Amino acid sequence: MRTKFLALASLLIAATQPVLTRAAVIAAKDYPNKFIRIVVPYGAGAGPDVVGRIIAEKLGPALGTNIVFENRGGGGGMLGTEIVAKSAPDGYTILLQTAAYATYPYFFKNVPYDSAKDLMPVTLAAKNVGYVLVVNPSLPARSVKELVALAKANPAKLNYGTAGVGSVMQMAAELFAHMSAIKLQPVHYTGVPAALSDTISGQIEMGFPAAPSALPFMQAGRLRVLAITADKRWNKMADTPTLSEAGVKGYKYIGWYGFWFAAGTPAEYVARIQGEVARAVKDPVVQRKLEEQGLEGVGSTPQELAKIIDEEFALNKKLTAAMGIVPQ
Repeated sequence: MRTKFLALASLLIAATQPVLTRAAVIAAKDYPNKFIRIVVPYGAGAGPDVVGRIIAEKLGPALGTNIVFENRGGGGGMLGTEIVAKSAPDGYTILLQTAAYATYPYFFKNVPYDSAKDLMPVTLAAKNVGYVLVVNPSLPARSVKELVALAKANPAKLNYGTAGVGSVMQMAAELFAHMSAIKLQPVHYTGVPAALSDTISGQIEMGFPAAPSALPFMQAGRLRVLAITADKRWNKMADTPTLSEAGVKGYKYIGWYGFWFAAGTPAEYVARIQGEVARAVKDPVVQRKLEEQGLEGVGSTPQELAKIIDEEFALNKKLTAAMGIVPQ
């Protein structure tokens, strides 16, 4: 049913993105005429917040208005998402979300909005260089193959940390477990720092943090990095293989950040924001700042983001079914 909704949503997006009429172009020139609010459903200083503020440094001046950030954490990210889903479709409230957007229906029974009907994709703003499979240095596994062998010999006894139920860290780990035919045990934390801390101290055996988060601990010898989840190596961890290279053939999982409007927002406003974000992420200063965070600017079309979302929902449905997850 969800795939059908998402396919319909993609068609509706395409249908509302025609070549702009002269009247629409004039309307777009008058937009915006007041500040724009970007709702980030996570705390200040979290990855999405940092990404949004980097892009906003160019986006605000290009639009000729102020960008105001509203951090509305809670519900694993659903609270802030709901605020935008139920906001007026006037082009002045934007959602900045992560790949976790596509996990909620499979972990939570009462999602307070319909992602296919209440929100419309604007652009994939940026994607990350990947997450890394890290283990405590005391663990007797110096490669992915050795870790898989250890997990098979000890089913469901190796613990991995997550940034919360349904987080991208959990999905990256479960995709690894699914493709390696092993069983791992999740330990849920309130964020990445706590999960990393317990992996470093040996309270849990492993995790899948974003590569930049793990880099300083790898360099200090406090974490052993076995592989990266992307389909190519990261230049700052050039000796670290991809999971596919390390033996889990075909594995790929990366994080991303996208913008959404409430459904029904005028097409010309969607086009204006998409175009300005695409220009902003190509700015050399913005590119450098994103690279420092282990990110690459994208600036996709709405249709391209819709396709990515559809694929993510399909993958997460498959993974959570394999995990035996029942929405709570």
